[in-house]
Amino acid sequence: MKPEPTLEVIAEALRACGLQLRGALHPGAQGPRPVHPDGRRAETIVLAGNTGPEMWARFESERRAEPEPLDAWSVRGLRAVADELGAGLVLPQDGPPFAPFSRWARSAEPVHASPIGIGIHPEYGLWHAYRGALLFAERLALTTPVRLPRPCDSCHTRPCLSACPVSAFTATPEGLADGYDAAACAAHVASPAGAECRERGCLARRACPVGRAYTYPEAQQRFHMAAFLASRKGPG
Repeated sequence: MKPEPTLEVIAEALRACGLQLRGALHPGAQGPRPVHPDGRRAETIVLAGNTGPEMWARFESERRAEPEPLDAWSVRGLRAVADELGAGLVLPQDGPPFAPFSRWARSAEPVHASPIGIGIHPEYGLWHAYRGALLFAERLALTTPVRLPRPCDSCHTRPCLSACPVSAFTATPEGLADGYDAAACAAHVASPAGAECRERGCLARRACPVGRAYTYPEAQQRFHMAAFLASRKGPG
């Protein structure tokens, strides 16, 4: 018999696989509702992901191969949780069409758009991610999300933009992302001059003063940068 889903039960199940409950919402006006595996429209969406360095230690201890994509590890855990609780599962990489994770996040947590495109959280800064969404046919009881101001609105120097050695990020006067030159970024990271980004993580991301207590460890940042470069090479 599957346990009755509540936010507490879901959070505990996610913790057991090294992830966190990152917020929840009733779809309502947030676009078309995703469909639960039993054919009913989802009444509740629960976001799962990570904040800070905690997930990395768990991943390193449990990965099945060297190297193994972080997505493969997290999907195994999320599928186990979905099966345990009778939920559907949507992943950010599923698509096209892709699920509106950014919109869901802004409805479920105090997450805002940043000048470099990554969602910024007032506590975690840029050091967090969404790994998947659990879909429940039940309308679960939810707490009202805390609404906190966008940290970028009081940041007038915008070091995240000036720190990039190749100016890969551009933003509007309001501080919203307005472009990302992925080719220039990848070329720099792969070059001898890009060793700092390649070995210790994106300089633009590291320049943000918000949430520094949650900064990913250097091993995790190297892992992400290696995955980024591999994705730019394509298959073969």
